[in-house]
Amino acid sequence: MGKSDFLSPKAISTRIKSKGLQKLRWYCQMCQKQCRDENGFKCHCMSQSHQRQLLLAAENPQQFMDYFSEEFRRNFLELLRRRFGTRRVHNNAVYNEYISHREHIHMNATQWETLTDFTKWLGREGLCRVDETPKGWYIQYIDRDPETIRRQQEQKRKKKQDLDDEEKTAQLVEQQVRRGLEGKELEMPVYTELSRENKDGKVTFKLQKGASTSVSASSQTSVLALKMVEGAVKRTGAAQCSGQPKKKMKKSALDEIMELEEEKKRTSRTDYWLQRDIIVKIVTKKLEGKYHKKKAVVKEVIDKYAAIVKVIDSGDKLKLDQTHLETVIPAPGKKVLVLNGGYRGNEGILESINEKRSSVTITINSGPLKGRRVEDIQYEDVSKLA
Repeated sequence: MGKSDFLSPKAISTRIKSKGLQKLRWYCQMCQKQCRDENGFKCHCMSQSHQRQLLLAAENPQQFMDYFSEEFRRNFLELLRRRFGTRRVHNNAVYNEYISHREHIHMNATQWETLTDFTKWLGREGLCRVDETPKGWYIQYIDRDPETIRRQQEQKRKKKQDLDDEEKTAQLVEQQVRRGLEGKELEMPVYTELSRENKDGKVTFKLQKGASTSVSASSQTSVLALKMVEGAVKRTGAAQCSGQPKKKMKKSALDEIMELEEEKKRTSRTDYWLQRDIIVKIVTKKLEGKYHKKKAVVKEVIDKYAAIVKVIDSGDKLKLDQTHLETVIPAPGKKVLVLNGGYRGNEGILESINEKRSSVTITINSGPLKGRRVEDIQYEDVSKLA
């Protein structure tokens, strides 16, 4: 077996070494070349290509340093956001994962000398929350994505609206009492002088109706509220018995708020709909023959508009855009996931299918809206769960 054979032990060892990480002291950032030993790095430094690269850097060194610093900052923060999110993590853990990529920007080519200096700079610029502990520096990514901020505001608004049933009832009764008391004056009690005509006779008191002073303001309010509710019930019953048409009642503030929220949920839509663990159908004609009209399961969503799907029949994995896929409507009684609109992300049970309107009716079975029945959801807004 010759020395230059592809399967010789030396050739195999050389390929293994070239794949792995090498020492940083033998890496040239300007030429982006990694050498395996000191002799190789020395030969590279003496080469003409390296000398030309140094001459270019000498003309404007600040430009090259700014470029490397910006690339290092962008890649580091992208890894922190994608890998750790907004969790508090040790800066060295993030850095070790960052340098595991072979073609990364080294810190010795940037404006920061140490990882601690870079961590302090992130805190001063407001990109991360940093704090020092006996175990070292910890960082926490600050997510300023508009979509994330909008989602947090929606959650806060939802918490404000999810009042307790007792509070809602109390507010409704208070509004009804206030409307009933508008323009009316309360009858003031009439006080008379206590006199005794017959000293030997028994003492008797005659109290006028509504002149009792032992009733507090809260009890009066509750009595008025009960009378108003009873009167409303009697009027409604009389109208139903006599066959008269119902009068249009004035909407309360609570009903108006609920209608506004329902309308907002119907109109809040996005131009992306892919979700994990849903079943979709491949409709692109570019894959006609083997994968066209085949059903697949979404395994991973990439940048909101693309996904890695696994074909159910063959088990093959494909990366497709959402324009190449369409939703799958199961039989009634099966589980579905809402993909768009105000109920996005909620799981439900398919109740019925309206083929004329191309819509379905579902009952949500998870989350705070569990048990709610939603009608007229379009085909493209729901899909079968895997």
